[in-house]
Amino acid sequence: MDDDTIQRIERLIDHADVCGDIGQPVKAAIRAVPRHLFIPAVALAAADEDEPFIIDRDADPGRWWETVYSKHSIVTQLDDGKSDIRAASRQYTSSSSAPSTVAHLLELLDPDPGNRILEIGTGTGWTAALLSHLVGEQGSVTSIEVDAAVAERAAKNLAAAAVQPRLITGDGADGLPDGGPYDRVHVTCGIHTVPYAWVEQSRPSAVIVAPYCPGFGTDHALRLVVGPDGTATGRFPGFASYMMMRSQRPADLSDVDPASAREFQTRIDPRAVAHASAGADLAISALTGLRSATYRGDDFFRMWVIGGSDQWAAATWEPKREEYEAFQIGDRAVWQEAVEAYFQWVSWGEPGRDRFGMTVTAEGQRIWLDTPERVVG
Repeated sequence: MDDDTIQRIERLIDHADVCGDIGQPVKAAIRAVPRHLFIPAVALAAADEDEPFIIDRDADPGRWWETVYSKHSIVTQLDDGKSDIRAASRQYTSSSSAPSTVAHLLELLDPDPGNRILEIGTGTGWTAALLSHLVGEQGSVTSIEVDAAVAERAAKNLAAAAVQPRLITGDGADGLPDGGPYDRVHVTCGIHTVPYAWVEQSRPSAVIVAPYCPGFGTDHALRLVVGPDGTATGRFPGFASYMMMRSQRPADLSDVDPASAREFQTRIDPRAVAHASAGADLAISALTGLRSATYRGDDFFRMWVIGGSDQWAAATWEPKREEYEAFQIGDRAVWQEAVEAYFQWVSWGEPGRDRFGMTVTAEGQRIWLDTPERVVG
């Protein structure tokens, strides 16, 4: 490895460890597994503060190398492969996630040498390679990818990096029984429901780390520990937002005749609900099962609350208004449900995300506040 690449990797580690909480094992894995081996020649850099931009190793190698070893996530597929990567405005469906997010979730997973790992979502293969380094030769990594084309590219990337995890093409929601029992389950796609197969295929004391993305406001990192009774319990130790698992993607909003909309007014500033803390987002999603979306214009702010493809509402803040215009599609009063759940959260003392947790059993999952006995949804 040349000096330039070594310096780039150290800069990448600085980006990944922006909060100073990434340990030496994860840093050593990043040093051992160069990110550039897993990034295609042409990709889309998703920059939070800027518009996304194309990187092309042949046309502009300097920018390509700089971006690969930057803080950015790098999108490698659009529309499940139906659109060319240069069509930047399309739906992102596979990527190399931001280094800080990758490192944070690996730190939460905390794999030990010799562990048996199940990874859900191979993507580019970079995290499978990092996991392989962390568990060493005595461990094993099984990585499942739902998209055959993505899986094929990942296999080539991993071969170029001289790393050989077990690669499976299929739906990661099913896990892989013959690879268990697993010591760790590492999930690289957003989920709103934890498949019980992951718990069932793990040994007691196993750790499951996933991006929990119920769809209302902020998304969350979820860390569960599997108990001897076949349950898994844990909390939400931070932020994590990933592309949704394909089998758990929400339905698109259907085309609805505008004439069917029911107009009403609300005294509740939609910004109060939309900008509440991550604890409020967890509470509202747990109490109602609703999703949300927002848009800020030059002189207005709009919040959508979504119960289904034909059950949704929107409320719009505008300056100098005592009441705000809103409308509803369908017969479910989703705006009122969200507002009531918001004030329920306020009545609890506005608890933060760190006070919420989840328990997963064969019967389903439950969100709780402070203790597993205080179930909220």
